Amino acid sequence: MSTSVPATPDNGDLGTGLKSRHLTLMGLGMAVGAGLFLGVGVGIRAAGPAILIAYLIAGLVVIAVMRMLGEMAAARPSPGSFATYGRQAFGNWAGFLLGWLYWFLLIMVGGAEITGASAIMAGWFGVPQWVPALVAVTVFAAINLAQVKGFGEFEYWFAMIKIVVIVGFLIIGAALFLGLLPGTDFVGFDNVRESGFAPNGITGIAAGLLAVAFAFGGIEVVTIAAAESSNPASAVRRAVNSIVWRIAIFYIGSVIIIILLLPYSTIDDADSAADSPFTQVLQMANIPGVVGFMEAVIVLALLSAFNAQIYGTSRMAFQLAKDGDAPRWLRATNANAVPTNAVILSVVFAFAAVGLQMWNPPGLLDFLMNAVGGCLIVTWIMITLSYIKLHPQLRARGENTALQVRGDTWVPWVTLAALIGLTLLMLSDAASRAQIVAVLIVSAVIVALSFVRHGRSATRTETAHKDALS
Repeated sequence: MSTSVPATPDNGDLGTGLKSRHLTLMGLGMAVGAGLFLGVGVGIRAAGPAILIAYLIAGLVVIAVMRMLGEMAAARPSPGSFATYGRQAFGNWAGFLLGWLYWFLLIMVGGAEITGASAIMAGWFGVPQWVPALVAVTVFAAINLAQVKGFGEFEYWFAMIKIVVIVGFLIIGAALFLGLLPGTDFVGFDNVRESGFAPNGITGIAAGLLAVAFAFGGIEVVTIAAAESSNPASAVRRAVNSIVWRIAIFYIGSVIIIILLLPYSTIDDADSAADSPFTQVLQMANIPGVVGFMEAVIVLALLSAFNAQIYGTSRMAFQLAKDGDAPRWLRATNANAVPTNAVILSVVFAFAAVGLQMWNPPGLLDFLMNAVGGCLIVTWIMITLSYIKLHPQLRARGENTALQVRGDTWVPWVTLAALIGLTLLMLSDAASRAQIVAVLIVSAVIVALSFVRHGRSATRTETAHKDALS
């Protein structure tokens, strides 16, 4: 396979209005979402306090993947990000697979998130669920069609609110633990002693790892957005370096507070803000209106992630069109240097995904969401393989000066082994096995479509060449 694939001419270039602070907060906004506020109890219930080991393992894997992806993005910025690097490493099929697989992932997750947000808002205003969903999708379409700097600022402040909430939670949690608030006493480690560090043993830790393995998923969007910054190499370096440790602090800090303050028997999956471990902790501080407050935070988290997902899918579709893997009309840009048609396509499919969630046809939605669950493992494995293939080129040409992976001779291989181990763990678990099976089927279909499309393109090119010679 050729190691480089020339892009076809595009209808315009994207803007350069994003700054490193926009990229950093965008990554944080994607990773710190409703899954943290509602889903953190699943892993704790499975592993107990030993869930910290699972978060550590998952965090190290994501750090390694992001460092490798960051090095490639700093050297060769592209709206296609890892799809572009997969194409450069392994050929058209890899770029086609990664681009459309990630597009599918973000569309389906975005549909689920806007469905969740609209359900809560419908309860607030007493209207049908489709009304707030339509309003939200329309507003975010307008935001994403405006100058990219405006999108960056919007997402920056969206994410900043979530960060302030989490920092406040950590401060209140620490004060509760130390008994510094009125009517509270020093908690100590009674809850941990009662449950034990690993109440369900190694199998519990393994189950917890499956529950939290993809908690940090979504920060890959940072490398997509880097192409629209004025200095991509510097922006990627700063964003990647700061995102990783901040997410680690927010996630692990929040989990530690929850483990210390709440009895193990009271922690479980949360279907609503009222059941969230975050809400339970804040109620201990006698904060009035805490359930309504957490509902607002969860809605904000869902909308923020959805906004970034519309951005990510539109840029991925734009680059796929430039590479000949999507219709040419998706390359069109407006006066704001925004890929108009690609944004509209993402919005239409996102709203269709909302309709699919509400319709919930038997079997289809479960299959699609299972495929989504496996998309990240395929993406991370391909990022690692692409780095292994491209890194020698980057080093030989001096392209990787802005950001370099420490331990570049062994980190990729250890990461690949960890990802393969995670895949085997998923295959051994009945609940997770369906994710691997579904994503393999979807991936096989996408790869087959790539060969069909490029086969037709090659035929058209050969016919045009013969006509020119005749």
